[in-house]
Amino acid sequence: MASIRGVNVPMYTTLRRTTVFFTLIVEYIIAGHKHSVPVLGSVGLILLGAFIAGARDFSFDLQGYSIVILSNVTTAVYLATIARLGKTTGLSSFGLMWCNGLICGPALMLWAFASGDFDKAMHFPFLYSADFQVVVLFSCILAFCLNYTIFLNTTVNSPLTQTMCGNIKDIGTVLFGWLWFGGLPFDWLNVVGQFLGFLGSGLYAYGKLNGKL
Repeated sequence: MASIRGVNVPMYTTLRRTTVFFTLIVEYIIAGHKHSVPVLGSVGLILLGAFIAGARDFSFDLQGYSIVILSNVTTAVYLATIARLGKTTGLSSFGLMWCNGLICGPALMLWAFASGDFDKAMHFPFLYSADFQVVVLFSCILAFCLNYTIFLNTTVNSPLTQTMCGNIKDIGTVLFGWLWFGGLPFDWLNVVGQFLGFLGSGLYAYGKLNGKL
């Protein structure tokens, strides 16, 4: 979320798609997993598209870009760790989520206190509003469903497959980002880059579904 302040929504989505590259590296380091040439080709298309799409991004912000790249690395490690622990411990997706919450919960609370976010939340003017609490409740339910599907997809398939699924989902994110939030002038170079990224994700999905990868 911190990176969004310095990067517009379409470019944030584009940079996030480079997570597949870091996922390939982390999977090899942690599990020694080597991928086939078609997989590497689809990842190469995604990276090429990301670089083309960002070639003329005049809204470049070093801090924003740096945070996105750091997020990509941590996401890759996170997904690879989920897959590794799922195979070595025998825990189900729900069990992995439970352990993840127990470990990360205290760290999150400490960060909330240290950053002042906890104090801001307690003094939020609509904290006890019924409408606000209903929205937060539904947000928590959706977050649970999202995290469960991420854990399930990562353990059943692979970290790379999960990353690719996220890339395909980004089609809607990019369109809504352009239409509603703006911040990125229309540019054919950006359109071509986005298309190559989605093409790479689509080719991977097609090969995976047909058992060719």
